[in-house]
Amino acid sequence: MEIITIAEAAELAGKSQKTIRRAIAAGKLKCTKIQNKTRINKTDFEEWVANGCCGTEEQDNSVSKTDEVNWIDISDLWKLDGWRHKKDRTDYNFIDLFSGAGGLSCGLVMAGLNPIASVEIMPQAVATYERNFIIDKGFKEKVETRDIREQSVKEKLYESVSGKKIDVIVGGFPCQGFSMSGYRVVDDPRNSLYKEMKDIVEHLKPDFVVMENVEGLRSMLNGKVEEKIINDYKEIGYEINITVLNSADYYTPQTRHRVIFIGNRIGATNYHPKPLLDEQHYISVGQAIGKYLDMPEDKSINHIFTKTSPEMKKRLEAIPVGKSLYGNYSDAWKKVDWNKPSCTVKENHGGVNIHPILNRPMTPRELAALQSFPDDFIFEGSKKWQLVQIGNAVPCLLGKAIGLSLRKMCEFRDEKKKQ
Repeated sequence: MEIITIAEAAELAGKSQKTIRRAIAAGKLKCTKIQNKTRINKTDFEEWVANGCCGTEEQDNSVSKTDEVNWIDISDLWKLDGWRHKKDRTDYNFIDLFSGAGGLSCGLVMAGLNPIASVEIMPQAVATYERNFIIDKGFKEKVETRDIREQSVKEKLYESVSGKKIDVIVGGFPCQGFSMSGYRVVDDPRNSLYKEMKDIVEHLKPDFVVMENVEGLRSMLNGKVEEKIINDYKEIGYEINITVLNSADYYTPQTRHRVIFIGNRIGATNYHPKPLLDEQHYISVGQAIGKYLDMPEDKSINHIFTKTSPEMKKRLEAIPVGKSLYGNYSDAWKKVDWNKPSCTVKENHGGVNIHPILNRPMTPRELAALQSFPDDFIFEGSKKWQLVQIGNAVPCLLGKAIGLSLRKMCEFRDEKKKQ
């Protein structure tokens, strides 16, 4: 019996190691552990290839065809921007759990919603949130580093919003435990954080709830994880609709697929935002970051260069568009296409995406632009932590699209109350 490594399987298949790991995690490719290292029987590997299972990453991430989605047109409201203009804001309030630096919150504010509380455990992200939402924009909420798993944190949250109308609770609960990159460990403690969110939702009883996660959640345990989340919320009175949205469909210069749960407890219809763009009209990398081509380094706006030697610049220049400096390892040092949306921006601390013209890693400011953050949104912490915050964020314009759906749902609710 011939045994091969994941790296060898990737080379033989002409795929990335990530694709091989995904196939293993999904149960499509058999593996074994030898001295705590993953190994593959070559016969099993050849059978996997012969059966046509060696597909693309998009095929590995296939979306359920049975989604019951209620699409709503948000194009009539797209020009609104509550981030820049107070006149575009409403009195619809939201709480953001696992807020990170505030990508989803920023998008909801763009849609005109009002943040009244947030919870986040990363100090650097909390500092970023406080600077942008509290200091710069003047929203009235207390922001501090908090662990949502602690009952005292929940109690402080309840106290801070006591007496306030809560229309929506949103949460992008940490997705690493559900990620399709590598093994999705069932008992990963991060996988239970959605339960912490459920406890808060059950206590505060907002009319609407939104959950965001990686697409890999959908296939975990053959869909049982997704089913459990939906059933858990149904038990506390919320009907949930779910589908996958692509940020590029909403003017974001990046292809980023996220599974979006939208639910309510008032018998209303759950609406997902109808896509605004097709592939022919997507926003490109060049459109998003072209303005930074001749800009010198400016740390005050997170435009921080990575030092690269002349030899490294030559190596970066030689990378074909869409490929990584390190061959099959495609999660970092990947050169993007100037004329297309970027690949997904990751949380890597070092070389995340390679600039297609200047042959250097993109700066945090450029990556923030690919995540559709406003130019005046500034990230706190060292460059390393800026990159982590940006890579972990929900693209702001995807958040805006979701927010506009929620805004219309709130308006429909209010109109019904008047009848």
